[in-house]
Amino acid sequence: MTTRVEQLSDVTERVPTFVAVGSFDGVHLGHQAVLQAMISEAKALGARTAVLTFFPHPQRVIQKMTEPYYLGTLDERVALLGNLGIDLIITHPFNDTVRQTRAATFVDELCRYLDMRQMWGGNFALGYQREGDIPFLRKLGEERGYSVQQVEAMVPWQGERVSSSRIRRSLLEGDLAEVNGCLGRPYCVSGTVVEGKKLGRTIGFPTANVDFWEEQLLPTNGVYATYAWLGEERHLAATNVGVRPTVNGSAVTVEAHLLDFDADIYGRTLRLEFMGRIRPEMKFAGLEALKAQIAADVAKVQNILT
Repeated sequence: MTTRVEQLSDVTERVPTFVAVGSFDGVHLGHQAVLQAMISEAKALGARTAVLTFFPHPQRVIQKMTEPYYLGTLDERVALLGNLGIDLIITHPFNDTVRQTRAATFVDELCRYLDMRQMWGGNFALGYQREGDIPFLRKLGEERGYSVQQVEAMVPWQGERVSSSRIRRSLLEGDLAEVNGCLGRPYCVSGTVVEGKKLGRTIGFPTANVDFWEEQLLPTNGVYATYAWLGEERHLAATNVGVRPTVNGSAVTVEAHLLDFDADIYGRTLRLEFMGRIRPEMKFAGLEALKAQIAADVAKVQNILT
């Protein structure tokens, strides 16, 4: 059973704990390797496992970023961490106060609230100006009674190291094989189905307009073969990410045409698993040309996913 708290001081039970500290955006194969190693070691020694994951992402705060960046929502990250078998997840806020906290102070809080016995991670640092690097943390651990387990998470995919930055680059290139390979699962975008302009229905291809989280990074504009999940129901879908230039759109939308499906799903949550890119977004001469292309897209989706 996984317990979730919103900050370190909310932890109520102080027991010997192995903790991994970091953003863990995407919970990709590299993250999974570190955490699975920690879980295995903790089980052998009867310790609790914990992840302290920062939100917002430190890069967004430090660089004052406003463009989409995340590889999933915080709730999705927590669910993925819980599915790995982590006992305690701390979604610690990252703000200017945390940013300016000295490394020794932060470590003292980990020891105070968690009874930290081991700190796990890859090539990481914490505290003000990243002063808490591995040598610093190990020296401090000799005084505070914990050890540092550095896992060189050189988990490869197609011969290159898996990282969140690599996944972001691949998303912007529309390379879903690379994205999904690095994640170890399909890339997902979820949201409530909301009313759109209903133009798809007029040409025989109704779409579900997904109210996605605007801070999540979307695959580059184009049409994708996706699995669309409504609860436990899975459907094939041709999903368009983009501005719909044929109808003079401007804002980016995510619209999924569920194959062989006709039901009112407004207000329901739709989860899209992106499996592959069919084509880039294009502007057509009119709705008839768009209709013909969507029919071809649907055929490709069926070929790819069945």
